[in-house]
Amino acid sequence: MRGLSERLARASAAIDAANADDPTRVLVLGAERPLAQVHGELAAAWVQRLSPDAADTAVLAARAHHLRRWEVPRTSYPEGRSGYLRWRRDQKQRHATEVAGLLRTAGYTDAEIDRVGVLIRREGLGSDPETQLVEDAACLVFVETQLAAMIPRFERDHLLEVIRKTARKMSPAALAAVGEIPLGPAERAALSDALT
Repeated sequence: MRGLSERLARASAAIDAANADDPTRVLVLGAERPLAQVHGELAAAWVQRLSPDAADTAVLAARAHHLRRWEVPRTSYPEGRSGYLRWRRDQKQRHATEVAGLLRTAGYTDAEIDRVGVLIRREGLGSDPETQLVEDAACLVFVETQLAAMIPRFERDHLLEVIRKTARKMSPAALAAVGEIPLGPAERAALSDALT
């Protein structure tokens, strides 16, 4: 994994600062941290783990993939799948728009900023390797941080379908990387049931 350039470090710090106000906190190594910040850090780390020579644009898109997400709650959109998909699409567009100023201040060019937006919006998924890389990172963070909490809340068939839909969006390398995530027996069983 390569080290962070000064520009990448500045942009990453700006994204982290923007996510520091997330009112949802998670316990990480004994300390409460903002959820959006943790998700961004984990996603950027997955990008660099899956592709050690990944471009800054992919690392930054992963880090900003939930930029200030709490500001537009899911409940502000209609219930059901179509409401969820519209909320998710609108959030991606908002994240891409809002990160532009942070990246410009850190010294990125308009072309690089546009590329980060493309990756955050997941344009070209299925044909663009960098878009796939960012999607893989987001899916791995989902498995790593949210799967355990879903198990008691979701009916079993629904849970397995969520896992299958997530897996269909992932590359073979990302699916293999799921094995590196420390998960409990319930999460492992759900993944096994869904993917066999």
